[in-house]
Amino acid sequence: MTTAAVTSPVPLSPPAVATAATRDRVPMSQKVGYGLGSFLDMWGHWLYQSLAFHVYNVALGVAPGLISTALMIKIFVDAASDAVFGWLSDNTRTRWGRRRPFILVGGVLAGIGLPLMFAVGRGWTDGQYFIFMLVSTFIYVPVMSCFNMPWASLGSEMTPDYHERTSVMSIKNAIQKLPELAMFVAAQFTTLAIFNDANGKPDILLGAQVYCSILGAVMVALSFAIFLLVRERYYAALVVKRHDKVPFRDTLYRTLRNRPFRLLLGTMLAYGLATAMVGLLGYYTTLYYVCKGNVALGTQWNSAMGISGMVMGLSGIPFAGWVAHRWGKRNALVTVLSLAICAFIGDWFFYNPELPWLQVLASGCVAFTGAGFWTIYGSTLADVIDHDELETGQRREGSFAACQSWISKVGLALGNGASGWILQFTGFDSKLPVQDEQAIFLIRVLLSGIPAVGLVVAVIIILRFGLTEERMHQIRSQLEARRGTV
Repeated sequence: MTTAAVTSPVPLSPPAVATAATRDRVPMSQKVGYGLGSFLDMWGHWLYQSLAFHVYNVALGVAPGLISTALMIKIFVDAASDAVFGWLSDNTRTRWGRRRPFILVGGVLAGIGLPLMFAVGRGWTDGQYFIFMLVSTFIYVPVMSCFNMPWASLGSEMTPDYHERTSVMSIKNAIQKLPELAMFVAAQFTTLAIFNDANGKPDILLGAQVYCSILGAVMVALSFAIFLLVRERYYAALVVKRHDKVPFRDTLYRTLRNRPFRLLLGTMLAYGLATAMVGLLGYYTTLYYVCKGNVALGTQWNSAMGISGMVMGLSGIPFAGWVAHRWGKRNALVTVLSLAICAFIGDWFFYNPELPWLQVLASGCVAFTGAGFWTIYGSTLADVIDHDELETGQRREGSFAACQSWISKVGLALGNGASGWILQFTGFDSKLPVQDEQAIFLIRVLLSGIPAVGLVVAVIIILRFGLTEERMHQIRSQLEARRGTV
């Protein structure tokens, strides 16, 4: 493969330390503007995932294996469309930048399309529901990729500073707790009395349609806010404008040749796959073990767990940032992954029908470690992209965002695809008001065991990661000597 030649700007003298420190700070308005994108990311990508079983299985009676298969296909489509839009945003040149136009157009269309994901009729066959899920996926998923890939890419180019990158991701993940809370209360919203049918039972489908319409309107409004608030630092500094176009094949092939990226990606894949496989089991453990099949009570506890996740997740962000600032990002990742292993093992004890409030701690502990993991992961990915620029001479944030999305979503697709079949393997039957004791036992064992094994693998992989703070300072100095500051 031939690497395209790169024309770099005339090297500039390194700025004084005080000036560099001032210029490295990202204005709070831009941090907040970037963080608002997490509303669209969470709702456009994961709200459907969280409501799919609640609507299609609990309310409409569709077989869980069909639902998980549809979700698996959805993520495969997502991974492919992410690669296209990551490549497009790397190669786009407009007066508004290379990311912001996609963010605006994709965000508006995603908000409009969200409620259409549950625009189904009643009394359809399982096959008809399955076909609708597939068709809606092929329409909606590329729209979300149009927003998500440029937005994710933008996070890696907002600052060249090692620690300020963690600050950017900390603000983003703190803001993300609000849309996460909206996802936790989504199931309870669908069971509100105002949606009850003629028999007095919750009309979950109608509740989901109304809820998605409300959130979709918010997504449209926030798309304009993000477009107006964020800036593209590297693009404005002419570093990107002078680079040759990135070939599409490089989106996957050349990106994966970067060893630090492969290690970081392997860590994330082990984390994401292990947690995705059992994400469904926590909901069913609450519903059928702790709450004995009482759906309304289960959704209330789910909302309480969401609040706990928001509060403890917020506290996990500064904790992880403190560890990263004191001992480096690799050690911060090892720390939060180790704590996550303890949290998932603790699920065996926290889900307790005699002490139902303990499950609030289960959700909180997992959120504490998860928020810390994703904060440091996003910051570390920006370091990897600097390492790649040193080797290739190109800024390829879109390629890295697309590649990591493609690989991670293949893993998530497998995890989500397995989740429904894992549930069926336990002997769970949604048509039974009370579940078999053996089914509940297997659900609880797998809920704790699968993530613990996956997270141990993640720790082993990240221990081999070599981009320390000292190494990143060296890389930055070399880059600025070659193409100037940004």
